[in-house]
Amino acid sequence: MKILRLYIKLIDGLNEYIGIFVSWLTTLMVLVVFYDTVMRYAFKKGNVAIQELEWHLFAVVFLIGAAYALKNGAHVRVDIIYTRLSARTKAWINFLGSIFFLIPFALIVIYSTQNFIANSWAVREMSPDPGGLPGRYILKAMIPIGFLLLILQGTSEMFKNFLVAVGIDEGGPE
Repeated sequence: MKILRLYIKLIDGLNEYIGIFVSWLTTLMVLVVFYDTVMRYAFKKGNVAIQELEWHLFAVVFLIGAAYALKNGAHVRVDIIYTRLSARTKAWINFLGSIFFLIPFALIVIYSTQNFIANSWAVREMSPDPGGLPGRYILKAMIPIGFLLLILQGTSEMFKNFLVAVGIDEGGPE
């Protein structure tokens, strides 16, 4: 059990740190969108690179921030039955969901995007639009990184839920 708790502490700490970093990227994204909006509507001056920067930042925030959202229970959960269950039953559902759905899905995404990303790196893919951003291959590399972080956090959540499900820890999932 000590090793599980150490893993949980390390991965939760890692994703907490990354989540705080990503929150600053969110602030930067808001500023970029504000600037782009003012320039386009007040001064009638658009910029392809700024528009691409908006969705590049959004992609990084979404991909890298997903594990942080999972850690903090900020992911989408719509279930009127789940909310009425006991903490141990919720923990079993989350434990099994991590094993059979979350982790396999993330592994499939990482595996299935390997060629897509490798090809992008091989040609040093850039924006096809005039004035667009270079380095699109770097953005695509965020896909496996984000899903790896999701696997790590999913495993942490799986261990937390296991400890609750078998009655070792109190409390449980949100």
